[in-house]
Amino acid sequence: MTASNLRTAPRVLGIFAAGLMLATALTAVVTVVPSTPVQAQQQIQATAIDPTRGFADLVDRVMPAVVSVQVKFANVAAADGEGDGQQQMAPGIPEDSPFRDFFKQFPQFRQGPGQGQPDEGRNRGGMAMGSGFIISADGYAVTNNHVVKDADQVSVTMKDGTEYQAEVIGTDPKTDLALIKIKADKKFDYVAFTHQEPRVGDWVMAVGNPFGLGGSVTTGIISARGRDIGSGPYDDFLQIDAAINRGNSGGPAFNLNGEVVGINTAIFSPSGGSVGIGFAIPASTAENVIESLKSSGTVTRGWLGVQIQPVTEDIAESLGLKEAKGAIVADVTEDSPALSAGIKQGDTILKMGGKDIADSRDLARKVAQIKPGDEVPVTLVRDGKTMELTVKIGTMPGEKAQASKQDGGSEPAVSLATLGLRVAPAQDGAGVTITDVKPGSAADERGLKAGDIILEVAGAEVHGPADVKDALRNVNKKRVLMLVKSGEGQRFIALPLNQG
Repeated sequence: MTASNLRTAPRVLGIFAAGLMLATALTAVVTVVPSTPVQAQQQIQATAIDPTRGFADLVDRVMPAVVSVQVKFANVAAADGEGDGQQQMAPGIPEDSPFRDFFKQFPQFRQGPGQGQPDEGRNRGGMAMGSGFIISADGYAVTNNHVVKDADQVSVTMKDGTEYQAEVIGTDPKTDLALIKIKADKKFDYVAFTHQEPRVGDWVMAVGNPFGLGGSVTTGIISARGRDIGSGPYDDFLQIDAAINRGNSGGPAFNLNGEVVGINTAIFSPSGGSVGIGFAIPASTAENVIESLKSSGTVTRGWLGVQIQPVTEDIAESLGLKEAKGAIVADVTEDSPALSAGIKQGDTILKMGGKDIADSRDLARKVAQIKPGDEVPVTLVRDGKTMELTVKIGTMPGEKAQASKQDGGSEPAVSLATLGLRVAPAQDGAGVTITDVKPGSAADERGLKAGDIILEVAGAEVHGPADVKDALRNVNKKRVLMLVKSGEGQRFIALPLNQG
């Protein structure tokens, strides 16, 4: 296989389209720079250093636990299968990857600098490179799922150039984490995850295998926390400005105590190289996932069974909430823990297990971390009143099918000029179908479109245009909350009543 890079990307940021690449390199040659032999086979102790004296002491302590990961594939198909003569998808992007839509929409990012021609490397064996770090004396190590996914053979190279074979114990695509076990009857140096909450501005040191140059060190700070880069449902990345590049995937980002604060996973780059915006999975997320992989080979997550969305300023005003916090329930799944506990559509969840809920992503992460079978209190607001329920968390099932869009009915459409909409009865009698949206109206600005179905207006079910008008007459707020069904599922939208 010719030299190529495994690249992935999230959605476009602002008006600029730039690739967000998983920092793994695909190559035909592995180059590792040997270094000083490992001195002590023990846990690397956390001892603070003085950053004004440099990072050499810290590097000496943690480097023996960092490994270069090499992965061999018996068959790598670079083609996307979109037809003859078309440009190929970036190699290594699986069919179910959330990044494939990006490359389809922006074909200019399908090939990065240095990649071969579209037809080269098709159906040939290949090799990928990444990074990892040892977390126990018996040789368990952490890397990224996208580094070892579908690998036929995995090996690791130590600081001194010694190479060992490894096996994949378990992977978790939703957090892009993987646990591997080094096949060797010896004790290894290892590092531990931090239990301190990282802060923006903290020093970080990244160690890894960029472009096959094993044992590379870069430094920087934590630039931001809680980044959602569109890679999965539990995105909560640390943003760091320590330079990471292709091949750094799975490598650790250390604090000054020699503890792992994050796992380097992706970079935002319009050029293919580091521009000082990297993303690392926080230690708090990784530790729980890795422990689950180690004990069972899989990750078991808690499940509530609701479709949720964040509470915007408009929605908060329409519900009479003081702050735009929490997660509003757009739909409740049948036979779910939420339904059994009495959670209803339109409820706004403010706390889960006594912890405040910032937004819908925060709720999803908190529920996923709860052990299935545990009973936890849920604080929510319903019809302007705060109440508390107890829910028994279930086990996360497989992926749910999304609601499909309904066609409109045959009755004439009725204009709702104050909202910028024309609606008609839905074909199955559940809700009203939007047949037209006035350009520039509040409905248009909030993404409503023809074909969407309005199920509720101000908390009342609607089955025809007359029901919508009746519900609007009873609204005594500046905004009206509607439950809307579209191809993406159900969501609440707050529309101002004083705009056409």
